[in-house]
Amino acid sequence: MDSLSPVSSDSGQRWRFLRDVAVFQLKLFLDNVRDFALVPISLVAALIDLVYKGEREGALFYKVLRWGAHSEKVIDVYSAIEQHASDRVKVNPVYTVDAVIARLEGVVMREYEKGGTAASIKAAMDRAIDQLHRETKEKGDRARDALARAADKLRLTIGKLPGEQEEKVEGNKREGNYEVQQRESDEGDLRA
Repeated sequence: MDSLSPVSSDSGQRWRFLRDVAVFQLKLFLDNVRDFALVPISLVAALIDLVYKGEREGALFYKVLRWGAHSEKVIDVYSAIEQHASDRVKVNPVYTVDAVIARLEGVVMREYEKGGTAASIKAAMDRAIDQLHRETKEKGDRARDALARAADKLRLTIGKLPGEQEEKVEGNKREGNYEVQQRESDEGDLRA
């Protein structure tokens, strides 16, 4: 009789989750195939634009970019999180890839305009990268600490990992405590 009970709402959420996982994997595959194809296509388009003058500089290349941007919106890899709007991550515009490249490009241009040599450009780039590292260090440290705390909680919840258990047994064997460890292990199995 219990096997005929109505399906719970948890089951519906579970199937939605499994569907989202499967769709995400499919979208990642499609996105990667598209990216893999865009590498040679964009390079060939850029080469054609360099050799043959179009209606404007880089016309074919930018057409490929527009196609890539459109296909990215069509694939919409991360559409599953739209239902979880409260979890939106805010991106600091200072640390986007474009912003970091613009920053480094600015360093190179300033050094070039000053008549800098390759060594002075390299030193300026190193200073700019070091500054980025200093600016992001605190956030990186917080993320690393949060990850370590989560790993510790997981270890407490799950117990010792198989590799850690084997290391403890090997250490006890070397110290002559193997029988004690074996007894503790057997007692733990009996309790479980």
